[in-house]
Amino acid sequence: MEITFKEIPNEFKIDALLHQNTYLVDGILKEWKGKTANVFSTISSTKEYQPTLLGTVPDLGENEALEALHAAEKAYDRGQGLWPTMKVADRIAAMEKFVSQMKTKREEIVKLLMWEIGKTLPDSQKEFDRTVEYIYDTIEDYKKMDRTSAKFEKNAGVYAHIRRGPLGVVLCLGPYNYPLNETFALLIPALIMGNTAIFKPAKHGVLLLSPLLEAFRNSFPAGVVNIIYGRGRTLATPIMETGKVDVLALIGNSKSANAIQGNHPNKNRLRLVLGLEAKNPAIVLPDADLDLAISECIVGTTSFNGQRCTALKVVYVHEDIVAEFNKRFAAKVDALKFGNPWENGVQLTPLPEPEKPAYIQELIDDATKKGAKIINENGGKTTENYIFPAVLYPVSKNMRVFEEEQFGPVIPVLSFSDIQEPLNDMAESNYGQQVSVFGSDVKTLAPLIDTLVNLVCRVNLNSSCQRGPDVYPFTGRKDSAVATLSVYDALRSFSIRTFVASKDSAYNNAILQQLLDTKSSNFINTDYIL
Repeated sequence: MEITFKEIPNEFKIDALLHQNTYLVDGILKEWKGKTANVFSTISSTKEYQPTLLGTVPDLGENEALEALHAAEKAYDRGQGLWPTMKVADRIAAMEKFVSQMKTKREEIVKLLMWEIGKTLPDSQKEFDRTVEYIYDTIEDYKKMDRTSAKFEKNAGVYAHIRRGPLGVVLCLGPYNYPLNETFALLIPALIMGNTAIFKPAKHGVLLLSPLLEAFRNSFPAGVVNIIYGRGRTLATPIMETGKVDVLALIGNSKSANAIQGNHPNKNRLRLVLGLEAKNPAIVLPDADLDLAISECIVGTTSFNGQRCTALKVVYVHEDIVAEFNKRFAAKVDALKFGNPWENGVQLTPLPEPEKPAYIQELIDDATKKGAKIINENGGKTTENYIFPAVLYPVSKNMRVFEEEQFGPVIPVLSFSDIQEPLNDMAESNYGQQVSVFGSDVKTLAPLIDTLVNLVCRVNLNSSCQRGPDVYPFTGRKDSAVATLSVYDALRSFSIRTFVASKDSAYNNAILQQLLDTKSSNFINTDYIL
């Protein structure tokens, strides 16, 4: 793996440092004159390697965290605030205003995605465009929900007008690997349902939200969206300890989720919407189309360097075909191009976490000491900001790489003779998000699928694991998720069914009719939103 410095194209150069010196609280971009944190990229802009300074962000403390909480609490006002009581059509209009302003920032955000987290240019563009599409899809689904609710039901002599209402104050913490898309998959449905939010960006992928601060301020009432910067533990702990957070929305790992929710004094009141880690396996059956299986496993294990919860993190191959699979798979991995995110055809890019190569090397060393071999020529070769994917075989259960979610470029391969072996491993695993199954014999696949759907939440037939399309459910069992995120499900995850009921009587019916005729209530109405 030969790495040579290439001149950075002008359109992707960092011309000026981005000093984010404001944070958004109570509708005001407040200037911060205190301590700041440097934001570095592991991508070098010089021939002699050194991390590139991109800018700075505020390093806020407990006082600022509680200030943001107070603003969100005031905007919600125990359900009496402008935002939670607003007409659905007006909340939609605010969201449409936001997304229209967001679209003008595409170029800036895509550039920062590449520099901050090393995502390729096509994938950075896709993340931005997919997020915009997600917002529009959320708006359309919310309209459908409202249309369905724009009616009265009558059962056992009782009329009911049933809608979904907000839950309250949401603490939103997004991940570094999809700092725009997955963060907004939490934030957007939470907001549109009438909740107010405190949002802290991830450590990596923090500056790319700077271009959107004004759009948030311009589009939503004061205090509805509050954006703060700093260490997660420093900010989240005092916020949670107040007991005034109604929903914890987090995409990250279960240890962080457990620690944060552990600070809440009234856990029975705390709604959780969590996307957590996974150890998604691929199972390659003896009758699999090997070309297809290898191609999909390459995508599944190496896309964005394996830094995805949906990545394939362990590969089971039947013993009858494992030799051929390994030979061809290893060659395909070695053929992947490493380079900076904007280079044409690049598939492997610098890792955003400076400590990640050393961690991956620990996993490799542990596995090789216990009997595994690196079966691809480039596996484990290291530069200042990367470690080339190592394909490890044979892997056993006593190796760290089998147990831990590596979230990076190392690929453990196991052989099996009996399908019960991977099934048992999955049943014993702490995780249960997805699986990829490669095979063609229906008599084998049918009972296998019937078991797998009870171990994970998505079975991918002859294809790698993935999240999208966003209209499909995205969730997991055990330590992999709490609640379901899809365009449809997220709106329900951030809301609760609530209704007005009245006994069927001339007195009550006259009041209901007057409420409808005068349109004086934002809740009781049968308007149809186009």
